[in-house]
Amino acid sequence: MKLIKLDAIDSTNDFLKGISAQQDPENFTVVTAENQTKGKGQMGAVWNSEVGKNLIMSVLVKDFLIEINEIFNLNIAVSLAVITTLKKNNIPDLSIKWPNDILSANKKISGILIENSIKSDGSIHSIVGLGLNVNQTNFEGLPKASSLAVITGQELDKEELLSAIVTQLKANVIEIKHNPASLRQQFVDCLYKKDIPMPFMNQKEEKFMGIIQGISPIGKLQVLLEDDTISEFDIKEIQMLY
Repeated sequence: MKLIKLDAIDSTNDFLKGISAQQDPENFTVVTAENQTKGKGQMGAVWNSEVGKNLIMSVLVKDFLIEINEIFNLNIAVSLAVITTLKKNNIPDLSIKWPNDILSANKKISGILIENSIKSDGSIHSIVGLGLNVNQTNFEGLPKASSLAVITGQELDKEELLSAIVTQLKANVIEIKHNPASLRQQFVDCLYKKDIPMPFMNQKEEKFMGIIQGISPIGKLQVLLEDDTISEFDIKEIQMLY
């Protein structure tokens, strides 16, 4: 694993994309930063992190995705790599709030952003951005956020966590190539509030009740509605109210 450490950068994803465009870096090259000034989340959301306290990283994954409709498989591999690593560090009540927030109980501790590009030869290169709240303890104005330090009462080693996550990601990438059904089921089993009636809101800000059933082959959220039909929702088409 090639590791590039930066003190400060606007975005580790953008930095790694720049390297990937100009060179041919080795697979699973990792960029980390102590401070990220323009961290991004899904659909342009902002990811804020206290300087030096958290794990901010981006990983290059190539030679994995063959078809564009397999993209969600990488999301599964990454999410489960984080879950597995955190379980080994005794973080309780872990779940995945679809599509890619990691929660402990009902508090967000990690967010994932995957950006894909199709090269001229048809290959797909993916930049996996991960923010993990490790040693930050001040979450003023962020009532739904927490960190590993808050949860465990002690500081954790960011580099050990990074190494463990990347090692598990490599294993998951191999596993999902050969046995996608197994990891997909593990992902579904980890879904936050699965099989529990929950209020949701759609893009028109209409509220409704639904029960999360699972995910479609391309990663859409499958929700059982009150009329006993199952609808599929893409990212940002639905919001869970909790």
